[in-house]
Amino acid sequence: MSEKKDPSVWEGFKAFLMRGNVVDLAVAVVIGAAFTNIVNSVVKGIINPLVGAFGTKNLDNYTSCLEAPCAVAKDGTVTGIQIAWGSVLGATLTFVITAAVVYFLMVLPMAKYLARQEARRKAKEGTHEVIEVTELEVLKEIRDALVAQRGSGHDRE
Repeated sequence: MSEKKDPSVWEGFKAFLMRGNVVDLAVAVVIGAAFTNIVNSVVKGIINPLVGAFGTKNLDNYTSCLEAPCAVAKDGTVTGIQIAWGSVLGATLTFVITAAVVYFLMVLPMAKYLARQEARRKAKEGTHEVIEVTELEVLKEIRDALVAQRGSGHDRE
């Protein structure tokens, strides 16, 4: 009896890398990392100044005090319990802007492209079916005509 050898971890990892999805994922990570700089610049250059019209330009400066006294000493130590909701707001804005740009510039056009391709494929299949049915009908008519000719030719003899 021969035992079937399970693939090694290395062989499984190699197969995983060769699937192609890993390459796509790596490209997406690199583009995402580069894109993050653009989004951060938009938040710091446009969003923060707009927010700064109502307060400070740095969203990280927006905090609330949960337990008094909330103060930051010159050496950076914080007394009390502060909630830094401004940094959460900045991160949320960055995420929303990133998601919107990815959706409107990548996902939506790709979905429309795939829908057009699918519509073309269905239209192409539909025309083939009509042509095949039409050709089949024509061939049946030719067959029937030939059968009728043969039948009439035999009656003359």
